[in-house]
Amino acid sequence: MTAKLEKVLIANRGEIALRILRACKEMGIKTVAVYSKADKELMHLGLADESVCIGPASAAHSYLHIPAIIAAAEVTGATAIHPGYGFLAENADFAEQVENSGFAFIGPKAETIRLMGDKVSAKHAMIAAGVPTVPGSDGPLPEDEETALRIGREVGYPVIIKAAGGGGGRGMRVVHKEEDLIAFAKLTRTEAGAAFGNPMVYLEKFLTNPRHVEVQVLSDGQGNAVHLGDRDCSLQRRHQKVLEEAPAPGIDEKARQEVFARCVQACIDIGYRGAGTFEFLYENGRFYFIEMNTRVQVEHPVSEMVTGIDIVKEMLSIAAGNKLSFTQDDVVIRGHALECRINAVNAEDNFLPSFGKI
Repeated sequence: MTAKLEKVLIANRGEIALRILRACKEMGIKTVAVYSKADKELMHLGLADESVCIGPASAAHSYLHIPAIIAAAEVTGATAIHPGYGFLAENADFAEQVENSGFAFIGPKAETIRLMGDKVSAKHAMIAAGVPTVPGSDGPLPEDEETALRIGREVGYPVIIKAAGGGGGRGMRVVHKEEDLIAFAKLTRTEAGAAFGNPMVYLEKFLTNPRHVEVQVLSDGQGNAVHLGDRDCSLQRRHQKVLEEAPAPGIDEKARQEVFARCVQACIDIGYRGAGTFEFLYENGRFYFIEMNTRVQVEHPVSEMVTGIDIVKEMLSIAAGNKLSFTQDDVVIRGHALECRINAVNAEDNFLPSFGKI
């Protein structure tokens, strides 16, 4: 293991912190856990080699507070930072500040996160790589009303307006008839500016009954990339995944192998480094790219279970400057794996998210 991965600071909490901790322990890498004052009893703190309090209960003043995390890395002598998922995992400024401060960032380069974090630039990159995309405006929806209406007619209704900087199911609005397009576009721009700091929106064909299928990839940023098969994440609640399944059942095999090859090539084209996920809508035997997640995902274990490949260990190895430890020919899909998320809701209050007694 190279020197810069002697000690990894885990900039997260809960399940993913434990997951990263386990991989580090098995690879002989020392660990630093960080926590807010509300989390001082969490399990991973007692298992890490060191732990540091980085702020009060509010995530904005702890897990999302970049100076506190970098200071924790400095005082503990950490050499690398793993962001996990959520919090700062897809924050390009965080990745940039980590590397500028002399630490290895266990994830993609900052410019790659920026490229794929903006859904318009991501779509352009995928079109260039030959990845199939949803028909649409192929860029920002123009504010000129006549041009916007023409694009809507060419794509065909229903269409969906999406915030370029959106995510997590937010910043989207379906338009069923032409007379609503301009008003809905203005409303989505206003909401996007307030929620994401980016008022840009784009338009796509609204697929009426698609499945949500994603492709797991690993790439070393040195010209080598592989896919670890696909996952079906179609069962969702409030645009949040509930059940994840690997491999995705009932997919046209020719279309599947074609999209695998395109995803691998896209990773090589953009110089991708680390673990990533290409998300697609799948309908009538065709794939349509929607976004790329530039991090390890909650559902990564189902891909690990059917391939036998430890995604987090590969992320650590890649961050240490190593090439991928295996080739595509070494990836064999065996068996079937399911992961489900348990949602706590209040059945007496419209099934809204809830915490409290079960």
